[in-house]
Amino acid sequence: MIAEIFDTLFDVILPLSIPVIAGVLLSRFGKLEIKPLLNFALYYITPFLIFDTLMEAHLSRADVYLTLTYSLLNLILLAVAAGILGKFLKLPANDVAGLTLISSFTNSVNYGIPLILLAFGQLGLEKAAIYIIMQMVMMNTLGIFFAARSHFTIKNAVKSVFALPAIYAVLLAIVLRIFDLTLPGGMSTGVSMIAEAYPPIVLAVLGAQMANVKTESINRNTRITFWTGMGMRLIIAPLIALLCLNLLKIEGIMYSTLLVLSCMPVAINAGILAEKFDASPKVLTKTILWTTLLSFFILPVLIVLVK
Repeated sequence: MIAEIFDTLFDVILPLSIPVIAGVLLSRFGKLEIKPLLNFALYYITPFLIFDTLMEAHLSRADVYLTLTYSLLNLILLAVAAGILGKFLKLPANDVAGLTLISSFTNSVNYGIPLILLAFGQLGLEKAAIYIIMQMVMMNTLGIFFAARSHFTIKNAVKSVFALPAIYAVLLAIVLRIFDLTLPGGMSTGVSMIAEAYPPIVLAVLGAQMANVKTESINRNTRITFWTGMGMRLIIAPLIALLCLNLLKIEGIMYSTLLVLSCMPVAINAGILAEKFDASPKVLTKTILWTTLLSFFILPVLIVLVK
């Protein structure tokens, strides 16, 4: 068991840490500007990644329905739990929005894909792809709504969803899949090239965000939100995932991959949305940092237990 844990650490965590470290160094010594990279990721790379993933994934209808149900049920329960905790603790609207992002969205793309591939092989990755697609779609639709509603009206928050190109990438991919159409070879290659740039860029952004965490002072309400968010992501989220998996009677390799992906650290894109819409970005940055660091030790153990 210990040998398997160390294999996971060195084969997956170490490669992923390289662009993160690069982001830290660029932030410290190269004065890396995070804001332009955030917009670059939201408006350029993310839509291509979503489109490419939806077009290339081999989807079984039964798996799609089951994973769709799990994803929506899990998201609803997490969002409700975050809202209840926010009201109980009397947190301001932007902190509740941040807490919802922390609890609802995991780093299942750039961190989750190589982790699942190593632990469960190609079959596991195919099962995981459906959930990963759902996370990307929900992050760029409901996630934007959760973040924007902290200081917008519901009407304006809904508008903000359609102001970003990701939603149109989803709709275009769905239409093409329904009619069994594909892009010409050269165009498809270009889309894939852009999509492949996603992980190193967003991981570098994560590193830059980590580098700025220590210099930021936080007040009492922010500390409360931070520790509540940590508890949500590390304790409550796994318990809700287990509840949903058992309610839907999901078994086998799909059970293992969905549980691991549901226990991933806070999504980098959650931090991007928090920065853009002022949904408690300091809290998001801190929870991304600490849940990511703790995941280096928690996830390898979890993988060994569920295999």
